[in-house]
Amino acid sequence: MIDREGYRANVGIVITNDKQQVLLAKRFKKEGWQLPQGGIDKGENELEALLRELEEEVGLRAEHIEVVAKTPKWLRYDLPKNKRSKYCVGQKQVWFLLKLIGSESDIKLDTHTKIEFEDWKWVDYWHPIEAIIDFKKPIYEDMLKALAPVLFNNQHKVPVQYSRPLKCSAITFSK
Repeated sequence: MIDREGYRANVGIVITNDKQQVLLAKRFKKEGWQLPQGGIDKGENELEALLRELEEEVGLRAEHIEVVAKTPKWLRYDLPKNKRSKYCVGQKQVWFLLKLIGSESDIKLDTHTKIEFEDWKWVDYWHPIEAIIDFKKPIYEDMLKALAPVLFNNQHKVPVQYSRPLKCSAITFSK
C-alpha cells in the first residue's frame, strides 16, 4: 500500500537469538545483506504482515518467535532517484524486535515461491548498519538505537559512530 505522499507501507524484522545477535540475510542472487522486511498488503494489519513476511522470507511461523517490541511510529526513507517510480518515492516502515524461541533448523529460506534470501548468519547487533546499502543506513541506525534498550535492558551503550540524534524516540513493548 502506497500512501498519499508516495511511501510504501512495510514491516521490518529484527530476529535475535539468546546471544543477543541479529539474523542477517543475503539477498537471493545479489551481493547485499539485509534484515527481513516486506510490504503490508491491502487489508492487512502490521502483525499480519509481519507473520506473513516472516514465513515467506525465512520460513519462521508464530510459534517459532516471540514479539518483544516494535518501533512506535513509521520510519521513512527515500529511494534513490533511479529506483523511484511515478507512484513510489520511498518506504515507511514499522520495525519489530523478535526473539527466536524455536530452533535454528526452523529457519528455511526456500519455502516460498519467490525466494528472497539465499543465506543467513548471526551477527553483532550493530553490524546491519554497516552491511546495508547506503541509502538505508540512517533508518537502520534509528531503528536499532530505538530497539536496543529493550534487548539490552538499558545496559548497552550505543557505539560512538552511531551518535547522531535519534529520529525515532520511544518504543512500545509487547508485554
